[in-house]
Amino acid sequence: MHATLWVFGYGSLIWDPGFPVAERRIARADGWHRSFCMRSIHHRGTVASPGLVLALDRADGASCTGVALRVAPGEEAATLAALRERELVSSAYLEKVLPVATDTGVLEALTYVIDPDHAQYCGGLALEEQAQIIARASGGRGANRDYLWSTAAHLAELGIADPDLEWLAARVRDLTCAI
Repeated sequence: MHATLWVFGYGSLIWDPGFPVAERRIARADGWHRSFCMRSIHHRGTVASPGLVLALDRADGASCTGVALRVAPGEEAATLAALRERELVSSAYLEKVLPVATDTGVLEALTYVIDPDHAQYCGGLALEEQAQIIARASGGRGANRDYLWSTAAHLAELGIADPDLEWLAARVRDLTCAI
């Protein structure tokens, strides 16, 4: 018998979890907001030219809607190992278990949140500055703009509104047409 493992996805885990998912539920983490507040030096940028990736940043009164993903039974240990390799590559994320609200109640979900004391933390960048970085950066997992566009598209598909991501997606399209 395996303990049920839920993972909260708010960015690429929504569309590329990298583990077998048995169930998906729309979920909300209160006290956190989705933000391009982490400089990416591995997956969507480089040390010389960092990109930006999403993280959950602590904010009173905020909430982030994403997806709770239930790991397929028997895959918990392998999933945890794979997530740690992927998400903790530079230690800018902290691994937390957070309560997330769903239609059927509150779940405890493994969640990766930003460490605001880490050197890669860059909270508070203006949206235009974020767009300029995202339009040009690329790393080991591809172009930063593709990460943004895929996340924005999947959120829209799920009916999850995120005005900042929607603005960024449109602005980055404009910028890349001009490049």
